[in-house]
Amino acid sequence: METKDAQAILETLMQDAKAAGADAADAVLYHSVSSAVSWRMGKLEDVERSESADLGLRVMVGKRQASVSTTDHAPASLKELAERCAAMAKAAPEDKYCGLGPKDRLAKPPHKDLDLGDYNEPSTETLKTRAAECEAAALGVKGVTNSSGAGASYGEGQKWLITSDGFFGQSGGSNHSVSVSVLAKNDDGMERDYDYDSKTHLSDLKPAGAIGVSAGERAVARLSPRKIKSQSAPVIYDNRLSRSLLSSLAGAVNGAAVARGVSYLKDRLGQQIFAEHVNIIDDPHMPRGAGSRPFDGEGLANERIDLIDKGVLTTWILNSAQARQLGLESNARATRGTGGAPGSSSTNLYLEPGAGTPEDLMRAAKAGLLVTDMFGPQVNPNTGDYSVGCAGFWFENGARAFPVSEITIAGNLLDMFKTLQPANDLEFLGSANAPSVLIEKMTIAGD
Repeated sequence: METKDAQAILETLMQDAKAAGADAADAVLYHSVSSAVSWRMGKLEDVERSESADLGLRVMVGKRQASVSTTDHAPASLKELAERCAAMAKAAPEDKYCGLGPKDRLAKPPHKDLDLGDYNEPSTETLKTRAAECEAAALGVKGVTNSSGAGASYGEGQKWLITSDGFFGQSGGSNHSVSVSVLAKNDDGMERDYDYDSKTHLSDLKPAGAIGVSAGERAVARLSPRKIKSQSAPVIYDNRLSRSLLSSLAGAVNGAAVARGVSYLKDRLGQQIFAEHVNIIDDPHMPRGAGSRPFDGEGLANERIDLIDKGVLTTWILNSAQARQLGLESNARATRGTGGAPGSSSTNLYLEPGAGTPEDLMRAAKAGLLVTDMFGPQVNPNTGDYSVGCAGFWFENGARAFPVSEITIAGNLLDMFKTLQPANDLEFLGSANAPSVLIEKMTIAGD
């Protein structure tokens, strides 16, 4: 879909909404294309391709609002949609915090070009080749005996947002990914591991064969795991998993959770919750970033936030409604889907790397647990109590000593954050990224 066509559809929809009685309205139109292949043990398992154009409309009548969505863009259908949405809004309960974003903070064109895609859609044959190469490389690692499957995919999308206050903007991007999961076996049993990569540009994607070799080597390294005694010890999160701690932080600083009072950080704004050397950034304007966007889901101009500045929690992740409820200003972190009012989320959230290597962290800790795989973290949002099943390696003297499995680690996120030490191996794989991190002490449940 061309931008001029999307703009014409959305401008007509705004007119229809006003004619139906809306005091204010906004709408979003998404056009997306995706394709993927699944490959296992040298054979093609599945081929998928989809294309969609979804539209969502929100209408406000006074302090009442309603939302509807559709895939039918015919003028008569959209007029009927606007009338139905306006009628729903008039019947909805009042929400004193609802409304459009502040008009004086709307992003002004030209909107920043963040280079979010190469729009280089591969053929099905190319995707098959990538997946096959990835799996073959993994199966070629000595000790690997089976495959859970490899995959290669591509996606691209465009979003057009309009508000009745006069904002119109377009953003979008593309994504290439390759992944594989394999099993290794010896006389003691079998172990599974995986690897993947995902980038907005094909030129930044790791070679499929390298991803496969990495997955195979990871699986073989986990063979013949031992059990360890229950104890308290230092824990290092591999950089593939440490981003999960950032996700827990992002959930706790989300304006919706804070406004509802269901966040263990709700009374910690402006307080030191990490050590002074820890900085956590949220940057919506990172070129080629997985979470980058030139404006937020309400059309507001956005900018970098130092969420944790020298260990201090500086702000919440807010959209306009959440900001009104908390008596604050939006920091332009609204998200918008086709169903419902805007939500909020971080964009490109990352923990700044430290100076030392993961091995330096191991040497500093002397002995402890390196976590390389996790199974369903559990977090109490009110207290920050945390536990997760995991596997990995016991380390001593700066090096892995032996693999371990069937263990659980537990702690409280507030205590964990206080002693968190980052390594220097930050890698950007998604919208939340962190280097390997050392937690000074956690409870390990083993034998």
